Amino acid sequence: MRAFHSRWVQAFTLLAVLALAAAALVAWLNVRGEAPVGDAVPAGVPAVERVQRGAYLAKAGNCAACHTARGGAAFAGGKAIETPFGTVFASNITPDAEHGIGKWSADHFWRAMHHGRSRDGRLLYPAFPYPDYTLVTREDSDALYAFLRSQPAARLANRPHDLRFPYNSQLALAVWRALFFSPGEFEAQADKSAEWNRGAYLVRGLGHCQACHAPRNAFGATNDKLELSGGLIPMQNWYAPSLASPAEAGVQGWTKPEIVRLLKDGQTAGGAAMGPMAEVVFRSTQHLDEADLDAMATFLRELPRQRPPAPEPAKADGAVLALGARLYKAQCAECHGERGEGNGPGYPALAGHRTATMPSSTNLVKVILSGGFPPTTGGNPRPYGMPPFGQSLTNAEIAAVASFVRGSWGNNAGAVTELDVNRVR
Repeated sequence: MRAFHSRWVQAFTLLAVLALAAAALVAWLNVRGEAPVGDAVPAGVPAVERVQRGAYLAKAGNCAACHTARGGAAFAGGKAIETPFGTVFASNITPDAEHGIGKWSADHFWRAMHHGRSRDGRLLYPAFPYPDYTLVTREDSDALYAFLRSQPAARLANRPHDLRFPYNSQLALAVWRALFFSPGEFEAQADKSAEWNRGAYLVRGLGHCQACHAPRNAFGATNDKLELSGGLIPMQNWYAPSLASPAEAGVQGWTKPEIVRLLKDGQTAGGAAMGPMAEVVFRSTQHLDEADLDAMATFLRELPRQRPPAPEPAKADGAVLALGARLYKAQCAECHGERGEGNGPGYPALAGHRTATMPSSTNLVKVILSGGFPPTTGGNPRPYGMPPFGQSLTNAEIAAVASFVRGSWGNNAGAVTELDVNRVR
């Protein structure tokens, strides 16, 4: 009995030591690389040049998209961001002293960008994309800070997040960060041009393109080994297609002017930005200067091509295709052509269109359900939009017409089922 008790004590002691060691490791991983933070808040008005630079960078990072609620004051927060783990509410980043960043120093702001930690030491949820912003330079962080401090203060209290247990605890977040986040910095590649490196900095860092265009694991972390390889945007039911695969949204075969036009105007002969990407163009990329758009185009054109093995697509049966053909003729052919050939820039061809032919049918179904609306831009001030059919067609009818489009005029994509439509709806 005494020997059994001794073994139990030894086992408990070992487990306690391992638990303490694990806790120490998690704690260290969450503070590694952090420098002492100064509390001094600069007095007076920031330099005009720095504020202007910060305003431009805020457009490049699309900060307003999350930190400005519909109808709310600019950068005052309050916007709900739905995640698979609950709702995160964007914070107030105006210079209000009580609710915003009025008491934040430039060091505090840099720590939030680079390390994902708030002024009071709290760990921030990665709905704020600090896993990408960690690559932003200190100079650019300081410019963003100067711009935000120049904005009108908004006295809007921050809403507490509504996350399920255990995701609502700092301990769970610390473990997540220990597993999936490490602070970094942008390192230019010596064998690449200055333009390529600038594009890589914008795409990988401030533009945080990986936040949408990458697959996520069960814990919500992006798979950085599969850079820009496409992924379903959580809770939005839009698929951000792979920027590395020419079969999806890869632009390796495009000219630079074509890529720049897509980012600037939201529409080219090869396609249009819709869904979340339309908002990115509207709020962000259309405002970037030509040099930065050229740099992004250079980087995207040189992404290593990914050609994942494609299984033989399942074909719809004859009755489904016949229904789809009738619906297409009645609802779609007037704009998109009898044979999917399109009708001018506002009505794209569906024959060979990547939204129709890529392995995922999500975006095609989403557009049929909810409509497709390119952004309003300086180069395309009156874009044509596609009306929604989600209220007039059943799931079976949408599946049929989508299957018909994906299997006609040389398109060789798989059938769409009612269940596929229901998942998107």
